[in-house]
Amino acid sequence: MESQMQFIRKLPEPLDLMEEIPLRRELALRKEKRDEEIKRILTGEDDRFLLIIGPCSADNEPAVLEYMTRLAKVQEAVRDTLFIIPRVYTNKPRTIGVGYKGMLHQPDPEGKENMLLGIKAIRRMHVHVIEETGFTCAEEILYPENHRYLQDLLSYGAIGARSVEDQLHRMIASGAGIPVGMKNPTSGDLSVMMNSIEAAQNGQNFLFHGWEVKTTGNVLAHAILRGYVNHFGTSMPNYHYENLQTVLEYYHQRGLANPAVVVDTNHSNSGKRYLEQVRIAKDVMHSRHESQDIRRLVKGLMVESYLVDGSQKVDGGVFGQSITDPCLGWDKTERLILDLAGLVRA
Repeated sequence: MESQMQFIRKLPEPLDLMEEIPLRRELALRKEKRDEEIKRILTGEDDRFLLIIGPCSADNEPAVLEYMTRLAKVQEAVRDTLFIIPRVYTNKPRTIGVGYKGMLHQPDPEGKENMLLGIKAIRRMHVHVIEETGFTCAEEILYPENHRYLQDLLSYGAIGARSVEDQLHRMIASGAGIPVGMKNPTSGDLSVMMNSIEAAQNGQNFLFHGWEVKTTGNVLAHAILRGYVNHFGTSMPNYHYENLQTVLEYYHQRGLANPAVVVDTNHSNSGKRYLEQVRIAKDVMHSRHESQDIRRLVKGLMVESYLVDGSQKVDGGVFGQSITDPCLGWDKTERLILDLAGLVRA
């Protein structure tokens, strides 16, 4: 049977792209410092709280940079209690493979797909964020090969609910060199998430990009709770105190390193009712207040936020409003960050 796969163009090797769009040495040192701070938070040596926050999809560089500039000013105000890792997510999962898949696919959301231009656009945007704000950011590792194009820029990776059971994603996480959060699957089966964390924390040998590779294991692989969908198709939360206690018990049963949870306040935890993120975030902080074990376990929150409340169609034309999932607008975001800063050590 004739192949149904068309090879469109060969993309540059990651090292070639790093040379074409480089990160200055002083900014590389900045990333090393931030990476060390994040590691200390996840291992419990630093009692600050992680806030992984930003657009559902980083679709427009000027709007993203405007958002990140505002975020950097707030970070300075809360630096003693909160450590912010901006979301700059440039590839988006699509359940049936249809629709806007992020800047990697379409550097112009209204244009045609072009992954050569896309891979350059996303690297350039990440470099510009670091240059203008000092932030090193978070990305979803949707395609395992993408990470290599950004590995010198990112400080946090996430494996999504649809990817967390995939063997290759788990193995890539085991050698990522940065913290990787493993989301629970859309079914809500926490054993899948825990298996993924255990696989990522162990060294692995596998085939990748035409090479046999070996990893050392990633002791900073951890859980992200994002809610789930039950067999009736209804969104169900899993951020409550009892859910957190269950995950802690699973960590202890398996003897895994650095038990840690990040709670995703949107997706199925909110039923994509984006305004609920504020209440959910504060509910999680209350659970931390009620139990020292939960306080040690829950290291951070993930929040979807942009310049303008809500969402729009791809051709909506509103600067800084999401074209994928609805997000908190800037005013509500700033208020939430300041409130969370006051709750971290309460």
